[in-house]
Amino acid sequence: MALLRDKAPDWAPDRTRVRTALFVAVLALLLFDVLRRLLGESLAPSLLTGYLWDGLVFGLVIGLAGVGLSLTYDLLGFANFAHGDYISVSAFVGWGSTYLIAGLGSFDPLNLFFLGVGDTVFPRDVGVSVTNTPGAILVGLVVAAVGGAAVALLFDRFVYRSMRKSGAIALLIASVGVAFTLRFMLVFLFTQDSFGLTVGAWAYELPFPGGTVNISAPELLLVTVAGVSMVCVHLLLTRTKLGKAMRAMSANRDLARVTGIPSERVVTATWLVGGALAGLAGFMIALFQGTVNYQLGWTLLLLVFAGVIMGGIGSVYGAIAGGVLIGLVTRVSQVWIPASFAEAVGFAVMIAVLLTRPSGIFGGDSL
Repeated sequence: MALLRDKAPDWAPDRTRVRTALFVAVLALLLFDVLRRLLGESLAPSLLTGYLWDGLVFGLVIGLAGVGLSLTYDLLGFANFAHGDYISVSAFVGWGSTYLIAGLGSFDPLNLFFLGVGDTVFPRDVGVSVTNTPGAILVGLVVAAVGGAAVALLFDRFVYRSMRKSGAIALLIASVGVAFTLRFMLVFLFTQDSFGLTVGAWAYELPFPGGTVNISAPELLLVTVAGVSMVCVHLLLTRTKLGKAMRAMSANRDLARVTGIPSERVVTATWLVGGALAGLAGFMIALFQGTVNYQLGWTLLLLVFAGVIMGGIGSVYGAIAGGVLIGLVTRVSQVWIPASFAEAVGFAVMIAVLLTRPSGIFGGDSL
């Protein structure tokens, strides 16, 4: 009798299907409400389009950072909580280099590189922007990518490599220690202040029924850099020997070693690629926001994890899809709620997706 009570009857609905039906129903109601607001003119079409564009831009940054996190997780099997601080360090190094190039000869080099700590140099003095100083911006972008790769490789060599056989929990705790070390180093060098970075840049007004949508030069640069970077990662994984080796190690690390794949070289390359993508994300999110501070990466990291988990942890393409979805949700949700609650909605949607598809959008497929 106990066995009969414990066993669900054949007609009992599958819980996942019920959750999926509820999720679809809520989504349909929200879409209907958006349509109602548009037709009732309580929501301007240009405002909704602006939310969608802003969400896409923000989501691409999250996806870009998430790709690096997914790569290291899939090959090494631990969640690197220092990834957010790789983003912060790269942002400061990249923007310090941008200021150094843009203001060299007019200001003290140290004041430029440290972004005017103590209010000795201001953005309006240097005149940094995508349109005014494109060369300096591109140099800073490259330096940020190199800086992110160097920091990731440095901590792998001196911290993670000797601990790989200790298990995922030990590595995770070590990554938390690395995160705090980098964060306090930034506070020591750059203080706890937020630094303004750019002056006004060119913006294009895209005509739209009911108004216009502003697309700025930094946003266009961000979309271009993120798109090119993601295409390059795809080509790396599918068209190169290194990418095939990474995929082989992701599928079965022991078998990959037996077949002669140099596992340590592949791990090193993975850290370099993941760190470089973190560096690009750090530079671009600072450009997008117009400011940088020592908590930049830590604040972004929570959303990056949400995007990676939603897309299917371990899947590069899932990280991209999850990041874009998080970006869109956090912006479009402002149709109904204040902006201060938007990030919480992103996490709520992540939970809803996992309840309906526990393995994530891409099913957790490796790489």
